[in-house]
Amino acid sequence: MDNTNVINEIRSKVDIVDIVSSYLPLTQKGKNFFGVCPFHDDTNPSMSVSREKQIYRCFSCGASGNVFNFIMDYEHVSFKEALYILSQKTGVEIKGLNIQKKSSKYDKLYEIYELAHKYYQNNMNSSYAKKAKEYLSNRQIDEKMIQEYKIGLSLDKNDHLTKLLVSKGYNLNVLNDIGLSNQDKDVYMNRIMFPLYDLNGRVVGFSGRRYDGIKENKYVNTKGTKIFQKGETLYNYHLAREFVRSKNQVIVMEGFMAVIRSKEAGIKNAVGLMGTAMTKEQAALIKRLSDHVILSFDGDEPGRKACLDNGSELEKLGCQVSVVELDHGLDPDDYILKYGKEAFQNLVNNAITLSDYRIKRLKSNINLNSDLEKTEYIRSVLEETSKIEDEIHREFILKKLAKEFDISYNTLEKRLLSFLKENEEKEKRKEEKPFTIKAPTIKKDKYYLATYALLYYMLVDKRCLNYYNEGKINFPNEEERFLASEISYYYQKYGIITPADFYTYLSDKEKLLPVLKKALELDLNQEVTEKELLDDMQTLREYQITQEIKKLKKQMENENDVMIQAKIGLKITELNTRLKSNI
Repeated sequence: MDNTNVINEIRSKVDIVDIVSSYLPLTQKGKNFFGVCPFHDDTNPSMSVSREKQIYRCFSCGASGNVFNFIMDYEHVSFKEALYILSQKTGVEIKGLNIQKKSSKYDKLYEIYELAHKYYQNNMNSSYAKKAKEYLSNRQIDEKMIQEYKIGLSLDKNDHLTKLLVSKGYNLNVLNDIGLSNQDKDVYMNRIMFPLYDLNGRVVGFSGRRYDGIKENKYVNTKGTKIFQKGETLYNYHLAREFVRSKNQVIVMEGFMAVIRSKEAGIKNAVGLMGTAMTKEQAALIKRLSDHVILSFDGDEPGRKACLDNGSELEKLGCQVSVVELDHGLDPDDYILKYGKEAFQNLVNNAITLSDYRIKRLKSNINLNSDLEKTEYIRSVLEETSKIEDEIHREFILKKLAKEFDISYNTLEKRLLSFLKENEEKEKRKEEKPFTIKAPTIKKDKYYLATYALLYYMLVDKRCLNYYNEGKINFPNEEERFLASEISYYYQKYGIITPADFYTYLSDKEKLLPVLKKALELDLNQEVTEKELLDDMQTLREYQITQEIKKLKKQMENENDVMIQAKIGLKITELNTRLKSNI
């Protein structure tokens, strides 16, 4: 079995829809699936994934390919690494391909952090960890959780880790740059160490917590480095992705302790921001996980404000946002410890919509004795209600307002309708000026369509391939002839061909891959009638004759010999006769 057969076997054993949907949410529309393209700043789903053809394509930025291309571009890995990732999923053994991890200029940094991580874990298993484990036990973090979440311990020694890493050949300046050392001293001392991970599950930082009662600098987090930026990561992202997919929702929390406690309560689709402020990068990551987002922040005023601010940003990206309300200023960790996991799960199951949450928050800030403030409150509620699509939900809010403030329902309804009209006009303006990255437009006349349709049908229908091999299809341009030749060769060698497998075959042929993309972009069905094939073939012959006539006419213009002009004219007449008689 050669490498091509192994590669095709691996590709055939995975469904591109399943693979892509494990990275970002997809919605089925007709025969294809659509999602937000991860390869450009996309707010509206512009990427189509075809289960039939096993390829994806973005209508805005032009990104396209098969399952290998998707993993390569999404994970930023080589083809061999993508092949290895899929081989692990399919169980197909790969021999002789010499798959090696792609080297990175940051490999040393990841290596250093992994060694530091093991060092801290070893400390937690030593006699030095007695007080730290007592503290964790009081916080209801037992030995099993310590092992599962790989919690470590930095010692009350100001240079122990630094000396260890320097002794292994790592440069002190590098240790300073990546936040483990400060000159010749350890950054973390006498702290419980929680590892922080990047999107691929590599340790890239730590959050160290005091446990000895000293309140100053309760937490020390790794500074921004070349491999860690707090605003570009989400705690537990790499582990939550699978559970988010099965639940079709992601729960967003402030920090790692809330996520850890929630996981212990059976909620495994949660990620942490490491703070209350959500960056643009984090919002995009959340959107890629799921369109359905539940915010569960601390029950204090900063947490409530974060729900409103972050929820608004997620709504702009097209997410459906709900909020878990925590009373008494508790965070999820404290709430679960106080009331139990069932109570918290019940809150999650009954999370209220962001619109309802906004309305509740609006009322908490008004003076009910002031007619002016009540008027502004009602106006704000109606404006928020106009964003709710469910008409029944809107009616409930109007009836509640009418009863609570003794206002005519008709008055409220009239004002609501004005807000709804304003919203419609705003949406129309957005549609008139859509903000999208457009792929270069290509003139697609009937000759273009016939050419690339036949190239596509050569990939999916043996009749078309036979017509080509019999010399009945002649493509007009060199690049198209080369592609057709490669399709024929591939079929003769392997006995079977699919668009997805042929995509892999052309991965190193830079001049032909764009030609294949043009054929696949037509989004044709795999089934074609004999008449459609013959019509396309006739269109190509018509094109060739038309081009020949143009060439002869130009030749005639430049010819002075009357006899030769006559001969050229005769050829043009013959070609025109062929055109009129349907060739």
